[in-house]
Amino acid sequence: MRMIKLPLLAAIFLSVSAVADDAAAAQASPRVTIKTTKGEIVVELYPDKAPKTVANFLQYTRDGHYDGTIFHRVIGHFMIQGGGFEPGFYQGKFQPKATRAPIELESRNGLRNDVGWIAMARTNVPDSATSQFFINTVDNDGLNHPSPDGHGYAVFGKVVSGMEVVGAIAGVPTGTVGPFRDVPTEAVLIESVREVKP
Repeated sequence: MRMIKLPLLAAIFLSVSAVADDAAAAQASPRVTIKTTKGEIVVELYPDKAPKTVANFLQYTRDGHYDGTIFHRVIGHFMIQGGGFEPGFYQGKFQPKATRAPIELESRNGLRNDVGWIAMARTNVPDSATSQFFINTVDNDGLNHPSPDGHGYAVFGKVVSGMEVVGAIAGVPTGTVGPFRDVPTEAVLIESVREVKP
C-alpha cells in the first residue's frame, strides 16, 4: 500500500479547508442586485451582524416585494430611500405596499451609516422597520446608535458595485408630491431585487 507523505496530506487539508472557508464566507455574506432605471447596484449583506434584518430583507426580496417600487425620498447629501411605494405615489396613492410585521431594531451591531452602506428605514418607534431601506450617500454619524434618538438606524450591508448608480440617483431633481418632500420629479424605479447566486 502506497503511503501519502505528510506534506502532501497537509496541502490537501489546507486546500479543502480553504474551499470550505470560501463557501462559508459566500454563504455568510449573501449579495443582491438592485436593478433600477438608473443602473444596477450590488449589495453585500451581513447576517452575522444583523441576522433578523438581513433575513427580513431577503424575504421581501424572495417575495418580489421590491419589484416595481420606487426611490421615493432622495436627499443628495444624505441618503436615497425606497422599497415601500409604487409609481402610483405620483398620482396621490400614498399608501405604501402591504408589509409583514415590523422587526426588532439591530442598530448596536458595530456597522456604521457610512457612505455606501445600506440600513433600514423606520418611524420614530425603534422596532418599526418593515420593507423600506436607505443607502447612505455620505458618512451619517448622526444615524449611528445611540443617535439621533437613543436608538440609531440598523445597518445591514454595503454597496460593493454600482456606487455610480447610487450617485446618479442621489443627483436627480426633487420636489414635493402631496405631503412628501424630496421626491424625485421623475420616478426612479426599482425594477427588481434578486439574490446573486454563488
